[in-house]
Amino acid sequence: MLLEIARLNAFYDVFQALFDVNIAVKQGEVVCLLGRNGAGKTTTLSSIVGLLKRCRGTVRYKGEEIIGKQTYQIARIGISLVPETRLIFSELSVRENLEIACRGCSRKQLHERKYKVLELFERLGHLRDRYAGTLSGGEQQMLAIGRALMANPELLLLDELTIGLAPVIVQSFKRHIRRLKDAGITILLTEQNTIFALDVSDRAYVIDKGSIVFDGSVQELRTRKEVMESFLGVS
Repeated sequence: MLLEIARLNAFYDVFQALFDVNIAVKQGEVVCLLGRNGAGKTTTLSSIVGLLKRCRGTVRYKGEEIIGKQTYQIARIGISLVPETRLIFSELSVRENLEIACRGCSRKQLHERKYKVLELFERLGHLRDRYAGTLSGGEQQMLAIGRALMANPELLLLDELTIGLAPVIVQSFKRHIRRLKDAGITILLTEQNTIFALDVSDRAYVIDKGSIVFDGSVQELRTRKEVMESFLGVS
């Protein structure tokens, strides 16, 4: 198992946000974590990468406990997060945004990783000298993912990938995720766009009020109408 989360509890001051969350992600899978806004999806990802410090339970990556590690240490062992807010550097060019994510790389590593990113997102290659702040929402999301890939992760965490994107752009990201999977990258993604998530994922978890209320295959979730309606608002 690449990622194992067991009995994870997380807190914001005195407020408890996660309650005994259990999630497992195998090498090469695409797994989605679904739920309404405020259900605990982003909190789960933040706990994995060490952004949320008040956690109890177990988060193991390749068998190693990572709760208590600093975020930069977690990134170095192969986990990259693309946050909902994207956090690109608006006043830097596309090329500079990619290169700054590869600090400490050799020139060869920088060239190879940038080549792979621009091969995946051909559009960015045409925009490499444009300021990131002038890009469209879809282009900025491509850049945010590309920058995360510059760290050469084995596990990619995508937080609300499709939020604010036009339907035609959402469709294009289905192809991008499949290509990432084909390249051997394991993905855990959170989504409010249930249909998109189920179309690209192998397995699904549903979270509500900080607790996992469903885990199973995508095919099984599609047949669980009561879960789809009650917790995801999909009829």
